[in-house]
Amino acid sequence: MTTESMLANPAFKPLRDGITVARRNLIKIKRVPDLLVFTTLSPIMFVLLFAYVFGSAIDVPGVSYREYLMAGIFTQTMLFGSTLTGYGLAEDIQKGIVDRFRSLPMARSALLVGRTTSDLVNNVIVIIVMSVTGLIVGWRIHSSPLEALGGFALLLLFAYAFSWVFAVVGLSVRSPEVVNNASFIFIFPLTFIANTFVGVTDLPGPLKAFAEWNPVSAVTQAARDLFGNTNPAVPQPDAWPLRHPVFTSLAWVVVLLIVSVPLAVNRYKKAASR
Repeated sequence: MTTESMLANPAFKPLRDGITVARRNLIKIKRVPDLLVFTTLSPIMFVLLFAYVFGSAIDVPGVSYREYLMAGIFTQTMLFGSTLTGYGLAEDIQKGIVDRFRSLPMARSALLVGRTTSDLVNNVIVIIVMSVTGLIVGWRIHSSPLEALGGFALLLLFAYAFSWVFAVVGLSVRSPEVVNNASFIFIFPLTFIANTFVGVTDLPGPLKAFAEWNPVSAVTQAARDLFGNTNPAVPQPDAWPLRHPVFTSLAWVVVLLIVSVPLAVNRYKKAASR
């Protein structure tokens, strides 16, 4: 059975329609390249800022700070990239595009599947640009190619899961600007009360506990391990999630998807009927 004949099956209509919507969103990026430019400029600025301005002032035992930094920047950028889903959906509702889609013979889930898929492709482009920037400032991968690919795949899975979280946000508000404000309030504590830029051992008690169980910390630690940006001679973190970061990260991805996908579908039905 060819791919074309398989997709022609009515059972695959949501997937087929989702691919069509994803293609529409990617064409929009092609026509408005500013969207991609400013999405990639922010992480590049973070890499340069922390590598050259703060890097000399921050000491990480057993490893170069620039190598320690990159996993945190990757994770933070994936989180910020996932907000595009919420912004795009809120914009589609505001402009009446959702109503136009409802009048077409397409699957109800197509808009959500297409939006999250196109934003995943956007994150792939961003992660490539960031990797090149990291290599320029001195970041290196010291693990096997398979482990490195696993690290990138985990980051993209994490971004995809949070795309559905922000889809719920985007479908719950009445303007794209609110999505931006809400996402900053949500993302900054997650990314800074974590092991993204510094270790968690010196944090005060409650903040340390939050950082140790923070999904951002788990994904960051998993990426460091998979990229080989850790020193085996340095003692491992005490917290269970940071001692088993890959398992913890995958568990967070599953939980986020189980919770957010049904919520997003429910919010889409209500938003489409406004």
